[in-house]
Amino acid sequence: MPLKDNFDQQRKSMIDKQIRPRGITQDRILNAMAAVPRHAYVPSQSQSIAYEDYPVSLPHAQSISQPYIVALMSETLNPQFEEAVLEIGTGSGYQTAILSLLCKQVYSMEIIPALSLQAQKINCALGYTNISYLIGDGSLGWPGSLTFDAILVTAGAPVVPQALLAQLKRRGRMVIPVGTRPQQMLEVWSHKDKEFSVQSILPVAFVPLVGRQGWQ
Repeated sequence: MPLKDNFDQQRKSMIDKQIRPRGITQDRILNAMAAVPRHAYVPSQSQSIAYEDYPVSLPHAQSISQPYIVALMSETLNPQFEEAVLEIGTGSGYQTAILSLLCKQVYSMEIIPALSLQAQKINCALGYTNISYLIGDGSLGWPGSLTFDAILVTAGAPVVPQALLAQLKRRGRMVIPVGTRPQQMLEVWSHKDKEFSVQSILPVAFVPLVGRQGWQ
């Protein structure tokens, strides 16, 4: 999708100075980060800092993650073009848009109605249409019998929700922050046959995952 804004240089600098030097090298991830206008997802008074190397505050005590963390989580999840991805925590809708460029279909859940509705409005206006939205308790997973090739959780859970593990397809994987701030660890859970393996990536600090299988 062609960009029609004045932030092209900021996006290029974000990639060249923040993301690529930290080891994010997959072209498909870098291209997605270059394509999505991050400034469209932050409050108007914060647009001048939208591409800086730190999170940006959102209403309702939420935040849009640091660009590098968005890129790292996307590359770690490694969604493929034919896959269905579940995102827990729509938030601003920025990570949702990145995922939409990397997979066939995104299913995104958000517990705060106002955030979900705003994200839907922005992503629809920008043409990211392969996204299904749901307002509800993401710690319980997507209602019904759907299973997913990959799950990305954008809020910190006290422990990994069993409901989300149950929705991973065989050989699926989930990227999730686990623990209490400031001691959260970004983890990758991989479903292999009937067992799960877990790998720790790096310490992170995310807003809490609120829900029945999250923080009460």
